Amino acid sequence: MSLDQSQISLTFPDGNAREFPAGTTPAEVAAAISKSLAKKAISATVNGQHWDLQWPISENAEIAINTMQDDDAALELIRHDFAHVMARAVQEIWPDTKVTIGPVTDNGWFYDFDRAEPFTPEDLGEIEAKMKQIIAARDPVRTEVWDRDRAIAHYEQTGEPFKVELIDRIPEDAPIRMYWHGDWQDLCRGPHLQHTGQLPADAFKLMGVSGAYWFGDTSRPMLQRVQGVAFKNRQDLKNYLTFLEEAAKRDHRRLGREMDLFHMQEEAPGQVFWHPGGWTIYTTLQDYMRRKQRAGGYREINTPQVVDRKLWEASGHWDKYQHHMFIVEVDESRDGETDDAEAKNKDQTRINALKPMNCPCHVQVFNQGLKSYRDLPLRLAEFGSCARFEPSGALHGIMRVRGFTQDDAHIFCTEDQIQEECARFIDFLAEIYRELGFPEFEIRFATRPEKRVGTEESWDYVEGALENAIKAVGRDYVLEPGDGAFYGPKLDFYLTDAIGRVWQCGTFQVDPNLPERLNATYIAPDGEKTRPFMLHRACLGSFERFIGILIEEHAGKLPFWLAPRQVVVASITSEADDYVHEVVRDLTAAGVRAEADTRNEKINYKVREHSVGKVPVILAVGHREVEERTVTVRRLGEKQTAVMSLDEAVAEFRTGATPPDLR
Repeated sequence: MSLDQSQISLTFPDGNAREFPAGTTPAEVAAAISKSLAKKAISATVNGQHWDLQWPISENAEIAINTMQDDDAALELIRHDFAHVMARAVQEIWPDTKVTIGPVTDNGWFYDFDRAEPFTPEDLGEIEAKMKQIIAARDPVRTEVWDRDRAIAHYEQTGEPFKVELIDRIPEDAPIRMYWHGDWQDLCRGPHLQHTGQLPADAFKLMGVSGAYWFGDTSRPMLQRVQGVAFKNRQDLKNYLTFLEEAAKRDHRRLGREMDLFHMQEEAPGQVFWHPGGWTIYTTLQDYMRRKQRAGGYREINTPQVVDRKLWEASGHWDKYQHHMFIVEVDESRDGETDDAEAKNKDQTRINALKPMNCPCHVQVFNQGLKSYRDLPLRLAEFGSCARFEPSGALHGIMRVRGFTQDDAHIFCTEDQIQEECARFIDFLAEIYRELGFPEFEIRFATRPEKRVGTEESWDYVEGALENAIKAVGRDYVLEPGDGAFYGPKLDFYLTDAIGRVWQCGTFQVDPNLPERLNATYIAPDGEKTRPFMLHRACLGSFERFIGILIEEHAGKLPFWLAPRQVVVASITSEADDYVHEVVRDLTAAGVRAEADTRNEKINYKVREHSVGKVPVILAVGHREVEERTVTVRRLGEKQTAVMSLDEAVAEFRTGATPPDLR
């Protein structure tokens, strides 16, 4: 028997259903269940969508009432309401300020304002105080749906031109929702809390001000973006602020300066100037990876950095990736002796690009000479120098750069070899991560996207091969449906650092598409030419980014074998200088990176300076040490010192300086 059209059926999480009049709001549903729930309710989930308590429900639906105990819903509402309360506070203090948008971010929100005078740190304190007054007032929050013309007329009358533009961007079939927090009004799609008093007044903080263009349009005036963070309670806020303090201490940019590892400058945006210490880390890590890859059956190659656009067109990257490429034009007809730019012969101009990735070049190496099924799997590795144009606003130290080197490799194999190669790679990667100090990692398995190439049978087989490989090596994984590449599924490998941040480093991708586009073949057992599968894989990702991760993971106190300066031998008195140099010679002969510090400075000064530079071990040498042929050992981060014989010290530090794969 069908329901009366004026009635709807709402099904609750426990499976029970109740009838309500059409147009019932979630607030009324909560009240019908209990007064306690009505008081605690903050929003609803209706057919999987986050729903305001004031929005009417017009058809049968599944419904759940959310309270502050529902973390995701609560945090979204808290942060969204804080954005509105902050905008209201700003306009109450400075009525001439124009408001724009205020979306939720990962840990809080921001709101962009059009205001003649810049905000100051003192202003942020005043805004916070006003926000707490608004919260204490417990002003009701209400919403209405207006037609487009009425909403535009309202904002034209109140002098809010940015809101008029926003309405023009809203699709014609979407509702125009108007929200009031007390008497203050904003255009918003919602949902929101029931009243301002539901916000935790002791669990938010304004973090700062930055510039922002309206929808990124640099032709428009610069707006002022005020950013805030908010949580469900004071302790969560305190924990987050402590996390930020710890992250600041570990910031690789600051430590890079203190340790004299690298620098970056305007003349080469997004590219790294490595100093001797930083380059020592880089080459030590690269040598380690080179040994691991050789032992793992990889053959190292090197391919050009500047490649004609024809290859990028054939691979498909020119159409889809050109905006990330650095383009190089060369007039092949010129003799190279003229500097006249006007003399360029356009008919003879050749367009090249700095390679943004290594894959097409590796196929060219594979294509040289006839390959047999007996040659597969063929594992080709390269420390490939790549260049990608990243927007200047996205650059971040050595973590996000324009010039970088990947520990890149491609495995050419048959379809039957995919599972074995995948399992082999996971074990290979796990050993590397363990030796680099990351014994635990997460595998995320991205499967077929909606838009893809290839048959369903091929996708079934390849996805099954990856899943079986993960199980064969005894690993768990997180499924990410639909996040695979258009040509094949992939595994991404995530590391968690010392303060809980997650980094995606390694990857393993199955690609039948590029061998097809670039005409790669091998001779199968039946004598026919057959397309290989191409497996893209990386362990560290880019050396630059991974070194940044290592610096922040260890707060600069790198493992002894990776430290650019492993031991500094410092004299206490000038009479010990000769012995200092003898100790350095013995350590250097044992493979330890050791330096002498015989400056005419007090030993405490030397210790402080080298400790700031994160030198793992400082050996102090004075009269007693010279006479007894000992050294006084001071280890980074430890207050206690120890006295060792020179032979004992050399033996210990020789072992510590040995890379983990050679021990």
